[in-house]
Amino acid sequence: MKAKGVAIITRTLREGKTFDDYRKAWYHTRGFGVPTRMLTVVNLMNPREIISIGIMEIEEIEKLPSILQIDIEERLANPLDDVVEDNIVRQFGIIASEDDFSMAGDIPVKPPTVDGEEVRYSDLEEAMGMAANMFKKAGEERDRRRRERDS
Repeated sequence: MKAKGVAIITRTLREGKTFDDYRKAWYHTRGFGVPTRMLTVVNLMNPREIISIGIMEIEEIEKLPSILQIDIEERLANPLDDVVEDNIVRQFGIIASEDDFSMAGDIPVKPPTVDGEEVRYSDLEEAMGMAANMFKKAGEERDRRRRERDS
C-alpha cells in the first residue's frame, strides 16, 4: 500500500547551543532513497525548541524497516547528545488527507484525499498498525545500540 508518512520530532537546544550547531550535527549525509521532504521549524515562543517535520512517500510499507535503518545509522554516526537536551518528543503518523485552504471565500467540503486520490480511513488502519510496529522496533533498536555505544 502506498502511504505518506509524517515524522514530527521536537528537540530542545542545550543552553549555549545555536541553531547552526543543531543543523551541523543533525544534517543527514545519506538519503532515504524515497521522496522525502524535511521541514525544520524554530518555535516562536521558545527559540531553543527545534521541530523537525519529515514527510516521506512510501510506495510499499514493507520497505519501511530498511528506510528506518538508514535513520538509525545516521543518528548513531552523528549523535545530537552534545547539542540537544535528552528529552525528545517523537510522533509518527500517516497522512489521512491533504486539504488546500488557499482560496478566498467559501470552500466546498470534499472527501479526504491524498495526492488527489480519495482515501478511506479504513484502508489506512492496516498500514497504520504495520507502520506503528515498525517504528516501535526501530526505536527500540536505536536505543539499544545507543546504550551499547555509550557503555
